[in-house]
Amino acid sequence: MEYMSQEGYDKLVEELRQLERVELPRVKEAIAEARDKGDLSENFEYHAAKREQGRLLSRIRFKQRVLEFARVIDKSKLDGNGVGLLSKVELTNMGNNTKMTYTVVSPHEANLPEGKISIKSPIAQALLKKQVGDIVEVKVPVGTIKLRIENISL
Repeated sequence: MEYMSQEGYDKLVEELRQLERVELPRVKEAIAEARDKGDLSENFEYHAAKREQGRLLSRIRFKQRVLEFARVIDKSKLDGNGVGLLSKVELTNMGNNTKMTYTVVSPHEANLPEGKISIKSPIAQALLKKQVGDIVEVKVPVGTIKLRIENISL
């Protein structure tokens, strides 16, 4: 079971719809066109289109499986006491006094440029259940960093 926000669930549904209604028919058409060109044993376009179809079907099955086991979190039932899934956390890096803000989301919604980090990431794991004012040490690939929690919101 995978918990996620309504926004993340809706985005996955839309991505799946795009793959099934736009991308898959496009690839099937490319296969048909390549097949019409004759000998399939030496037809590069045909084999490339079939590989693309395989990748596409794999992505579709993966997204279907994620949605099958997804559970949307009702934000109104979250208490906001401590860091948890869907918490927006304002942090200060104690080493260089840099401010940063992250929202803790499911792995399928993670997008660092948007400030969304996976709940399974080292930073999110270190922050879980911590309160405003707490200082956490996080082991990251470049070493250990100290972060102070400045604010938590939903």
